[in-house]
Amino acid sequence: MNVNETQESKSRDAILKRLARVEGQVRGIQSMIQRGDECEKVAQQFSAARKALDKAYQEMLVCLAEDAILDPNQSNAEKLAQLRGIFTKYT
Repeated sequence: MNVNETQESKSRDAILKRLARVEGQVRGIQSMIQRGDECEKVAQQFSAARKALDKAYQEMLVCLAEDAILDPNQSNAEKLAQLRGIFTKYT
């Protein structure tokens, strides 16, 4: 396994771990709503889940950017165009 494959594996694992955490948070929110917990407490958990999902999304954007930057088959101009496209489309 080369260094790039190791990094990709670590990135994938980190994203999956964050998504599992978000999944647990969303289940917790559902339980809170079913129990009739206070709206403010539910809102706090929504906020935490959104932040965790945003962080996972940011990591995915970094992955996309790294793929574009490290592609040896593209010129610098093509890499920049791809990066612009990524940020225009996904942010």
